[in-house]
Amino acid sequence: MIDRHQAVPADPERFAVARTRGANFAFTDRWGGVSAAPYEELNLGGAVGDDPAAVLANRARAAGSLGLDPADVVWMNQVHGRDVAVVEGPWTDGEAVPAVDAVVTARRGLALAVLTADCTPVLLADPAAGVVAAAHAGRPGLVAGVVPSVVAAMRDLGAEPARIVARTGPAVCGRCYEVPAAMRAEVAATVPAAWSETSWGTPALDVTGGVHAQLAELGVRDLRAADVCTRESRDHFSYRRDRTTGRLAGYAWLDG
Repeated sequence: MIDRHQAVPADPERFAVARTRGANFAFTDRWGGVSAAPYEELNLGGAVGDDPAAVLANRARAAGSLGLDPADVVWMNQVHGRDVAVVEGPWTDGEAVPAVDAVVTARRGLALAVLTADCTPVLLADPAAGVVAAAHAGRPGLVAGVVPSVVAAMRDLGAEPARIVARTGPAVCGRCYEVPAAMRAEVAATVPAAWSETSWGTPALDVTGGVHAQLAELGVRDLRAADVCTRESRDHFSYRRDRTTGRLAGYAWLDG
């Protein structure tokens, strides 16, 4: 009998993986894991109601498929804010994971992870400086300034914006993220590039567009976005579409 929680690697061919000058970025989809409905299959979020054993098995599968040790992956307690943690290693057993929406490290080989299910996962690296970061940018975090905060933390460790490689992963697109008109106006007052309209003609927000605009204003030039809308794609988790669902992950690390 096969234990469905056995840590067999997920299929790496399904992951969106990019490598640039020693920087590695990866974004998962929902397949290749062991979680049951409504979290099927590769749910990597530990605070959504899924079986904890399944989540651990999924994290082991995802890490193994990327050639990573799951014990060397740093996760966050994401709260839709702008706080950043600079880390030198994974959290120790019994250590409280801080409430932050970005992590930064100068330790090569240490993987940083961000969880999403419509929000924009932001992965950043300056390979020359040996600095890498992962950030969680939803609507509140975009307005609060998590993007400028994480770039500032990278600069404190020696990174230069002009050298930073930035990749954003699957997220709800500006054609699908419907919001009240007042909310759109409030967000756009801070981040004008986030103003959008749904494909059916109602007020919307483009969080990824806002993230890229902020990065460009900060001097980041190498910017690429995933061509996936989570609400439209059945291969990805979407909170707006399904409410009770799993979480995707984005991973960033530098070659050791």
